[in-house]
Amino acid sequence: MKNFNNFYKNKKVLITGHTGFKGSWMSMWLLHLGAKVIGYALDPYTSKDNFVVTNLSHKMVDIRGDIRDFKKFNSVVEKYKPEIIFHLAAQPIVRLSYKIPRETIETNVMGTENVLESFRKSKSAKNLVIITSDKCYENKEWIWGYRENDPVGGYDPYSASKGMVELLSLAYVKSFFNPKDFKKHGKVVATVRAGNVIGGGDWAKDRIIPDCIRALENDEPIRVRSPQSIRPWQHVLEPLNGYLLLASKMQEDPEKYSGAWNFGPNPESIITVKEVVEKVIKYYGKGTWKDVSNSNELHEARLLNLDTSKARFLLGWKPRLNIDEAIRLTVEWYKNYKSGQIFEMSEKQVELFQTF
Repeated sequence: MKNFNNFYKNKKVLITGHTGFKGSWMSMWLLHLGAKVIGYALDPYTSKDNFVVTNLSHKMVDIRGDIRDFKKFNSVVEKYKPEIIFHLAAQPIVRLSYKIPRETIETNVMGTENVLESFRKSKSAKNLVIITSDKCYENKEWIWGYRENDPVGGYDPYSASKGMVELLSLAYVKSFFNPKDFKKHGKVVATVRAGNVIGGGDWAKDRIIPDCIRALENDEPIRVRSPQSIRPWQHVLEPLNGYLLLASKMQEDPEKYSGAWNFGPNPESIITVKEVVEKVIKYYGKGTWKDVSNSNELHEARLLNLDTSKARFLLGWKPRLNIDEAIRLTVEWYKNYKSGQIFEMSEKQVELFQTF
């Protein structure tokens, strides 16, 4: 379904967090599909972010605001009357959540509450996709993947906040958007959980790809905290493809498509941080790395995997890129972001992705 059967053409789509890494790629893809895109978010993290260098602010409705501000966000929903909402706005960094736990909880939990309540009040909005995280699960660091009905939890404030978002969303579904009563309310809500997402335009701190690129650009060794930690790596377009596919089907069968969904890579892309770093160096064409592990570091999960059977069998979604293809496309973006043609190159990556 290359263009999702033209589902998004001329549809009004609101994206929270559109200036962020995943939000900017989602905005770009939706523009490519002919959607009328409205974004609500804080300022971009850096002047090198994907949103900035692709000049997306001139290609969509770009509104700056805090997701914790219900009055302002609700006024945006009332004014622009979106049909579909993708909620990506969040404090997304595990290690940062130890430093700002209150802000993390307020942004991730109460921000989602504001989106759910605005969606409930809206007459135009029919589909809501809430992006949470694979870290929402109560992680026992076992080798098999978590399924959507496994318990949510969270060791750190970030992971706990995402578990709370799942519980909150489920409460709204049961209370206001029960699929069995779809004919009365006409609304569908889904939550989506993805693994470690990589791709061009991410400059966040304490993420391995941005850390690699900063070191390579400065001709410094890449500092790796946990080289043996295993993660389910996937290119940013993989989960976005799942989110877009899901939203395009939600009205067809609310009971089938409402609820939680996992989007993760094939087993061969579940590799160590060390292997990822070495592949980045290979495709960048230079660089070294060093182990800076510290036993006193803040707790981060060493193993986390998702079972994507539900998405594969009920949605018809599957990963398209292997780990080398994902890293090659990612490194290509970082080697070219100063070219002045990065929007065109990013669009070509979207088009290329759809051919796999």
